[in-house]
Amino acid sequence: MSDEHPTIDDPELGTLSRATTELSDGTVLTHDWYAGTVTVDEVELELMLEGTTADEAGGLVPHVRETIAALPALRRLASDAVVTAFSTGTPEQADLDAAASDLTLETIEASADGTVVLHLIDTCGEHFPEGYWPAVHLGADGQITQVTVES
Repeated sequence: MSDEHPTIDDPELGTLSRATTELSDGTVLTHDWYAGTVTVDEVELELMLEGTTADEAGGLVPHVRETIAALPALRRLASDAVVTAFSTGTPEQADLDAAASDLTLETIEASADGTVVLHLIDTCGEHFPEGYWPAVHLGADGQITQVTVES
């Protein structure tokens, strides 16, 4: 912890620190978000909360807690949304079920405008090319607003 970038210590989410990346030449880049990990159902999830100060990012903690509490339903809604978005017709139940087990949540990203992005990974490599992953965007109201593929 530094005075310049104090950590956020939350009893449910753990410690969130200002995100940094160290380049090969030793240069350290400081990002505009706080990062940490939380274990949910024995799976470690990455957390990204937008903000350049602990107060800004800390204001998103309650929203992230609500998202985590809703994960039992959100996980299936998210995988179904991905399949539906990238299907040429109405997806078969078997396709939805396969995606529910193959697409797993890796990162929860919360933005200052109230949106949350659930970043999923394709654990079997059959749904998306390597280096690409689906992302399900939730509006401030918790409803799915968009499905994208990121790289």
